[in-house]
Amino acid sequence: MPRRSFEERNIRVLMRFAKRSFAITLPIEVIRDLGWQEHQQVRIRKAGRRIVIEEERRSL
Repeated sequence: MPRRSFEERNIRVLMRFAKRSFAITLPIEVIRDLGWQEHQQVRIRKAGRRIVIEEERRSL
């Protein structure tokens, strides 16, 4: 299977888990650019018809 073109790489598919949750994968380039690590906590919020995923900032 050939690799997707650059424009098509940003198209993602929702996957369903356990009838109650959905998941979506993010490109590894985006995760690396943000400096996120495995098991890092993120905050999800709705902004109109958009979903915003932000790094969770914890105060120590």
